[in-house]
Amino acid sequence: GVRLDRWFKRRWPHLNHVQIQKLARSGQIRVDGARAKPETRLSAGSQIRVPPLPDAPAPGEREAKLDPRDAAFARSLVLYEDEEVLVLNKPSGLAVQGGTKTRHHIDRLLSAWGEGLERPRLVHRLDRDTSGVLVLGKTPGAAARLAGAFARRKAEKTYWALVYGQPKPMEGVLDLPLVKKGVGDREMVVPAEAKEPGAEPAET
Repeated sequence: GVRLDRWFKRRWPHLNHVQIQKLARSGQIRVDGARAKPETRLSAGSQIRVPPLPDAPAPGEREAKLDPRDAAFARSLVLYEDEEVLVLNKPSGLAVQGGTKTRHHIDRLLSAWGEGLERPRLVHRLDRDTSGVLVLGKTPGAAARLAGAFARRKAEKTYWALVYGQPKPMEGVLDLPLVKKGVGDREMVVPAEAKEPGAEPAET
C-alpha cells in the first residue's frame, strides 16, 4: 500500500523528490516490468527495478554544508514545535526540495535539527513561489500519520491570493488542461491544449 516514491525515500533517503520523478518518468524505475508513476501504490510481492542511483553523501558531509547562519535561519522559520511535529513558515522563493540547480532549500535546512532519526521528515510540499505553512513529522510514526492525513485529504488547506482590482465574475469554474514543462531552471505546470502530450484535465 505504500507509494513507490516513499518506498524509495525509505531505502535511499538521500534521493530527493525531483530525482525520483525523473527516474520514473524516463522509465528507469519499473514495477513488475512496467513503467510506474511515483504515486503508484505497491503491493506485497511486487518486483521493483532499481536503476543505478547517485551515491549518498559521506557521513558528516550534510552537516558540514550547513553553516550556523543557515541553521539560525531554519530555526527562525519555526511556527510550532513539539516532540513529534515541526511546523515551518516557508517564505516565497525558497524551494522545499532541491533539484539540479537548486542548492538552497528546506530539505537541506532540516540538518539544523540533526541527521538520521533526529531529522524531521517532509510529508507534503509547497511550490517554490508559494509562501505558507509546512508541516513535518519529527518521528517516523508522526510522519506516517501526517502523510496519511494529506493522502486521504483529511488535512484542511486554505490558500490565499492577492489580486489587483476586483475579479469579474466573482465566482465560477476554470476548466483548463495543464501540463508540466521545463521553464528556465525549474519545472512548472502551465496551461496546455487538450491534445498536447502529457496534458491532464484540471478543474478549479
